[in-house]
Amino acid sequence: MNLNQLELLRALRETNFNQSKAAEKLHVVQSAASRQLQLLEEELGSPIYERQGKKLLRLTPFGERIMEQVERITQAKKNIQVMADDFRDNRNGALHIATTHTQAKYLLPGPIQRFRGKYPGITIYMVQSAPEQLIEQLHQHKADIVICTEKLEADEKLVVQPCYDWQHIAVVPRHHPLAQGDITLGRLAAFPILTYTHGFTGRSNIEKAFKTAGKALDITLAAADSDVIKTYVRLGLGVGIIADISYQPEEDSDLVALNLAHLIPRSVTKLAYLKQLYLPAYLRYFISELLEGRPAGRFPG
Repeated sequence: MNLNQLELLRALRETNFNQSKAAEKLHVVQSAASRQLQLLEEELGSPIYERQGKKLLRLTPFGERIMEQVERITQAKKNIQVMADDFRDNRNGALHIATTHTQAKYLLPGPIQRFRGKYPGITIYMVQSAPEQLIEQLHQHKADIVICTEKLEADEKLVVQPCYDWQHIAVVPRHHPLAQGDITLGRLAAFPILTYTHGFTGRSNIEKAFKTAGKALDITLAAADSDVIKTYVRLGLGVGIIADISYQPEEDSDLVALNLAHLIPRSVTKLAYLKQLYLPAYLRYFISELLEGRPAGRFPG
């Protein structure tokens, strides 16, 4: 057994068991990759993959257990290199952040600006996607840290820390009926709702609040992007429910922001990274900047 064979297993997983693409990823010919896989299975005395002819279909139960160890070895190799760079105080490298649009636009500019001031040689890569896909970025070692509101607690392989808490607000044009008077879920439920896609930015808290109150939630448009929601509110499609940090008084002066803190539970945005990850100095600094304070929302509290 050698590390090249284990790298092949990792490449096969990343290419959905495509032997040709895995071989290309490792810069070897397919026949050599297939031979290495055969030798490994012969040494272990059990197949790692289920096959249909020469095509690999899926991992066997034994293969699943093998891949858990391969993940640890892959992370250990990365940790060793990062530890060496840290020991030399190497200030060149890359920080890979996986997050949602809301966090990228409204939370991260301040921390990233301060990070760039201290670590100008570190290149920042940012991926924006759904929380499930963001978490997969961690497991595939394509991201160092994830920042989002949903889904993180269910993964036992992650260290999860609360970053800041926030609340939802409703946004309507200035002459909308909801712009005057007290806001209740009953009044909100009388209008079409524009809010976040499932799994984004506290959508689960919105649904929970309406369900608990026994009110129907008529969502006519769902998007991952707060700015998209505000655009369609301006077109008169309905009432927008968005994160309070997404309302910018100067840019959104044509919209009225309505406090929903008494109707929808506060949400918590969290950061997460793999438990086995060695945190270099620059990543520890970035995390400290994230935890330093929350961005200003429309209704602080």
